[in-house]
Amino acid sequence: MTGQALLREKVYDPILRLLHAWNGLAILLLVFTSQAAEALEFTPEAASLWRLHVWTGYALVLGLVGRLAWGLNGPWYARLSAMWHWRAWLTALRTRRLFTAPRGFGHHPLASAAYLGFYLVVLVMALTGLALAAIDQGRGPLYPWLGHAITLKHLFSEPHEILEKFVWAFILLHIAALILHEARHGVPLAQAMVSGYQYRKEEEE
Repeated sequence: MTGQALLREKVYDPILRLLHAWNGLAILLLVFTSQAAEALEFTPEAASLWRLHVWTGYALVLGLVGRLAWGLNGPWYARLSAMWHWRAWLTALRTRRLFTAPRGFGHHPLASAAYLGFYLVVLVMALTGLALAAIDQGRGPLYPWLGHAITLKHLFSEPHEILEKFVWAFILLHIAALILHEARHGVPLAQAMVSGYQYRKEEEE
């Protein structure tokens, strides 16, 4: 952190921060339970973990619905439309500058593209997960259509497993980007979803 003065603004409202924490914890628990259940293979403990995995998936679906609703009706910085910066995305691709200093308040324009893509990936994972819950465990909202339909399992299991790797990659890149931004650009970022405040250098305003 340099000695330069920083501007501070309350950007992220409590509901947005709660949804961020809810969905983040659900995703981490989903990753943990799937990895642990696969390691334990065909044991009672694995079966319990898969049940927890499904219930956590329901929690994530609830969180995604909440984020969508708040993204359509919440304050400006929570709006999904505030994350749409197609001109900045085209400029970044044209100039090949994909790691720029945060400017202004709200989500970083380039990070917003990653967030929107991540929401899409997680939405597909939630849908395929609900399908697998109906097929493997005979439960969930898709059970009337897919209950115990083993012949259809591969249609949902393969994309679910592939997209899980994208989730892993996003988590690692997200953490790395926060650390690199703070180290290189001298503004605290990671605390924003806890305090709600963002900081920017005065000269950037």
